Amino acid sequence: MEWLHPGGALRARDRIDKAEAFPTCPAHVLTTPAGDPRSRPSVDPDTSRGAEVVAIAMRYLGIPYRWGAADPGVGFDCSGLTSYVYAKVGISLPHYAAAQYGHGVAVAKEDLQPGDLVFFRGLGHMGMYVGGGNFVHAPHTGDVVKISSLSDDYYVRTWVGARRVL
Repeated sequence: MEWLHPGGALRARDRIDKAEAFPTCPAHVLTTPAGDPRSRPSVDPDTSRGAEVVAIAMRYLGIPYRWGAADPGVGFDCSGLTSYVYAKVGISLPHYAAAQYGHGVAVAKEDLQPGDLVFFRGLGHMGMYVGGGNFVHAPHTGDVVKISSLSDDYYVRTWVGARRVL
């Protein structure tokens, strides 16, 4: 399999092969270190549903970014990707990042679980946490759905918060 760049996006022709080879998300992507039980949010995550939405989102790696789109045949913008994926598990989210921030419960960065929504840049960008300090998102025009690290300087500087809707 060939990578476009260190950000982890697959070439479009390889995304189908990856989806077929990994019908569920690889375990190393889904696992995160266990934290202090006292620091857990008041609502425990449904980790099986988190793994399910992450596995669905991973199928769309390499799909082109397209503003206002929420369809793998056309492309995705950031909130279009998350609203499309969550709809696959029966959860309706608006196709607007700031509106999605109003759903679910707030989650501290250190308590993130796969499937949590992560928000950046004044609620102008978002993605879905996949585990291991990484998130899947549709970044901007000219790019594709890909995995990025929350520890990348840009995402550290523009972090707004996270929400758990599962």
